[in-house]
Parts: sequence; C-alpha cells; structure tokens
Amino acid sequence: MITIDPKKISVPQLHHYLLGAIGPRPIAFASTIDKDGNDNLAPFSFFNVFSANPPILIFSPARSGRTNTTKDTFNNVKVVPETVINVVNYDMVHQMSLASSPFAPGVSEFIKTGFTPVASETIQPKRIKESPVQFECKVIDVKELGTKGGAGNLIFCEVQKIHISEEILDEDQAIDQKKIDLVARMGGNWYCRADENSMFEIQKPITTIGIGFDQMPKDILESKTLSGNNLGQLGNIIELPNETDVNEYKLIELSELFVSLEDEPAKLEIELHRRAKGLLIENKVEEAWMTLLAFNN
Repeated sequence: MITIDPKKISVPQLHHYLLGAIGPRPIAFASTIDKDGNDNLAPFSFFNVFSANPPILIFSPARSGRTNTTKDTFNNVKVVPETVINVVNYDMVHQMSLASSPFAPGVSEFIKTGFTPVASETIQPKRIKESPVQFECKVIDVKELGTKGGAGNLIFCEVQKIHISEEILDEDQAIDQKKIDLVARMGGNWYCRADENSMFEIQKPITTIGIGFDQMPKDILESKTLSGNNLGQLGNIIELPNETDVNEYKLIELSELFVSLEDEPAKLEIELHRRAKGLLIENKVEEAWMTLLAFNN
C-alpha cells in the first residue's frame, strides 16, 4: 500500500486519486440562468443529498485546476440564487456529457445538446423534460472552500418542488430502482450504469442488531474459505438457528455429503464452508448458517 501526503503532490495527481477512489458519484445536472436570463446547463459529480427535513441537496462547481476560473453555474447562482437539479439516467448520458463542453458564457446548452426546456413552477431556471426526476431549488448558501485552482464551491440547495416521471414509478408510487436506470461518474472517462445487472440488495440493520463477529463459533471465525465480507454477512443475523432446525436441515439437505465424507472430517468441514459461501452469494444467510453449524451437530 502506498501512502500519499496531499500537500506533496500536484493538484491534477490528487484530483486523479480522489475521483478514482471515490465513486460511483451521482450527477447533479444543474440548470441556472445568468443576470440577463440566459439558460445554462452543466453536470457536476461532486453532489449528494444531505437532509430530508428540510430537503437539502449540495453540489460543488469547483474552480478550474488549470486556469483557476469559476464555472458559469457558480457565477449564475451568485446572481440568481436558484437552480434545477436534473437527475441523469442512461438514456440522456451522452447529451449530458456534451453539456460539459466549455461553451462561452451566454450560450444555451439546451440548444447545443437538444434537451427540451420546461418552465419551472417556483423558480426561474428551466427543467429538462428528458430527466426522470427534476428538483426545483432555492440556493440558500454558497460556501467557497478556497481561492486556488481545484478548490470547491459548495452550493446548498433547498428543494421547493419535485417532478417525477410516472414511467419510473412502481405500483406503490415509489421510484423503482430498476426503472430509473441511473448513471454515475467514476474516474477518468468512466461512468457506471445502475441497472439490474449491477445492483444488489442488502437488508439494512436499522431496527435490528446482528450477532457480530464476537458471537460466532471459533471454527467459523477462523475459516480459510470464508472472507471477512462473508463473515460480515453472517454477523448480520439476529440469532443463530436452533439445534432442531440445524439437524433437520442436515438430514434433508446435507445427508449425502455427510455420508460421502464421514471418514474425512477435515474435507467435510472445508466442503461445508464452500457450500455456505455459495449460499451467501445467493443471500441465503440462514441456510448458510445451518450448513456451517451442521458440522458440529
């Protein structure tokens, strides 16, 4: 592992490491207007949601690392403190990328990129019709993080209205993560597509408390087959399966394995750990636990 002091490398090198390591990053496709009412669109991947009550989004149009100039978006919100944050999905990613070109101030990226402008209800900047979710925001604060090239400028946005395409909603009127088809920025020229092939579910322990590593049997904790991540998955279970359930699972699901390796306990233990690892890949945590516990039952 290499160790880097940010103060001892160039800003471009530091920028490379930061963006290469921190991702995928959601994209704020910000619509603003200048003092003369000219439209501007620009994407920013230094972006996220930071509060629900009040609803606050923050993005950062950083100073140019080469010229130390500020973005049109930053200049605009200092004069007209309003913006629309348009969410970017796969169907619009190339048009969005085109909008990041260094067009001259006053040039409309709506015209350059072919996006359809739609009037907002509470603010002056226009929304992008093609975006699946559009946030009308008031800019409530601007925090400048420095005056040198590469310094960020935090734009604090309070959401006034949210517009959501019905095409991305499920039967409960919630946003379907498989339908919204979001994209995110990685390092360099790389993007990430959050489709069904790249997403997976993990039940969040918001109201439950897992047993943790310290409550696991020593032979499982010291497994040569299971990774630390596998053990983390096992540690999220609320309580271990009881002996009756383990024995029943052993007789039904594992009987052939136990018969075939009854005289080779070391091999049997390894095979049980391999099976458990496969079950964890399928997110079958309870079955994995019963497989592991069957060895000593």
